[in-house]
Amino acid sequence: MIEKNLPAIIPLLFLFASLIIPLIGVWKKNFAYPIAALTALASALLSLYGFVFVILTGPINYYFGGWIPPLGIEYVYDYLSSFVVLVINFVALFVIAYSFQPVEKELPRKQTAYYSVVMLLLTGFNGMIITGDLFNLYVFIEISSLASYALIGVGDKKAPFAAFKYLIIGTIGASFYLLGIGYIYFMSGTLNMNDLYNILPLMSDSPTIIVALILIVVGLGIKMAIFPMHGWLPDSYTHAPSSSSALIAPIGTKVGAYAMIRLLFFVFGLEFFSQELAVSDLIAIFSSAGIIFGSVLAIAQKEMKRMLAYSSVAQIGYIGLGIGLANPFGFIGAVLHLLNHALMKATLFMVAGSIIMKEGHSDIFKFDDTYRKKYPRTMAAFTVAALSMVGLPPLAGFFSKWYLALGTIENSSWLFLAVILISSLLNAVYFFRILEKVYMKSPDELTTKEKVKRNEIQFSMLMPIVVLAIGLIVLGILNFIIVEHIYKMMPEGML
Repeated sequence: MIEKNLPAIIPLLFLFASLIIPLIGVWKKNFAYPIAALTALASALLSLYGFVFVILTGPINYYFGGWIPPLGIEYVYDYLSSFVVLVINFVALFVIAYSFQPVEKELPRKQTAYYSVVMLLLTGFNGMIITGDLFNLYVFIEISSLASYALIGVGDKKAPFAAFKYLIIGTIGASFYLLGIGYIYFMSGTLNMNDLYNILPLMSDSPTIIVALILIVVGLGIKMAIFPMHGWLPDSYTHAPSSSSALIAPIGTKVGAYAMIRLLFFVFGLEFFSQELAVSDLIAIFSSAGIIFGSVLAIAQKEMKRMLAYSSVAQIGYIGLGIGLANPFGFIGAVLHLLNHALMKATLFMVAGSIIMKEGHSDIFKFDDTYRKKYPRTMAAFTVAALSMVGLPPLAGFFSKWYLALGTIENSSWLFLAVILISSLLNAVYFFRILEKVYMKSPDELTTKEKVKRNEIQFSMLMPIVVLAIGLIVLGILNFIIVEHIYKMMPEGML
């Protein structure tokens, strides 16, 4: 049955597309986009089917070649992984649907290569989520990282330097992770996550295992871009092509966050990393610092894409804070914000890319109310996503912050609660200055009396933006259904 093979089918589908696109592209370069879009659609539908199947019947365990761990590699499709795969693939579907016009304009001679690398990126992301083996996770981290470097490096004049900086920092992070799992294998003789969940608690007093945990947290922290390991992120998101930013920003760091959640809660175990070593406290402290740091620097930016990049540093901090709280409300807040931020940031980066296509810039100080008149639906979607980022009810962003706040109260962590409240005000500052210009500021050329004509972006770009914005409203209203399922994702001993 197809559902039993889903954990392998989804990443292999993207891998096959990444290989077939350049082969067909030699003959017909116009086929690259349709193949990528159809692959993304098929994977999204398979992800939805798999998520429903897991909810109704339970987790799926797939053994490559029929070899059972520790000899073979296990893929795990459980409540958490199937949920994150669903989020990642649906966001990727909408971003790829949006990307046709931007890629055609920004990368006219590189479309075939671009879509092939996008498929390779999604191979890596899906593999990172589904794998149940620590070394296999490293392999998929490298695949997704190499694809990310390529997608970022083809941007503006500063993009190659940004990609090179990401490559250096990313390589350091991957090396830390690889060294950490090497220590674990040396001590345990296995890299299967389920086996390690039963073995590692028996070695909790081993200095080698403690060092391994620290190395892995640092390595994944770089992939996740958690403060102060975020140095690669602002330049990468700013100088990458619009379609690359819109794809990597919403889902790249979320996959890193998922890996952190998976390893800390489901490999090392809640008691080990939160009580015996108090690694959770350090994660919460650094995440809180990142929330404030990213929010303050976002206010200082005059270019919209760079503002959104620093905003991402802050928003990733929310997920890190939820992980660090290590209680049920914190876990719900982290997983819920993983979903919400993926949708919010995809919408915002697609709007930024649309403005760059139409206006040739995204300089915030050049915005005025003609943007609202020329691009009414685009700016309406931006408004919804911005208000959700601020945390205005009943939009989706409010509820993840709400559960994080409840998590801080449960732990009596009043400083972290203050961070959430202050950061929401800072979010309002940097988003409301754009909304104020778009809805209230008259253009500088006051002498012109010409009526501003509507010049909305193409439907292929507008549709994904509007659908995701509507999704933020729907997810906010129906958040209780999602939270109900997140309870099923929690590790043993948390409730």
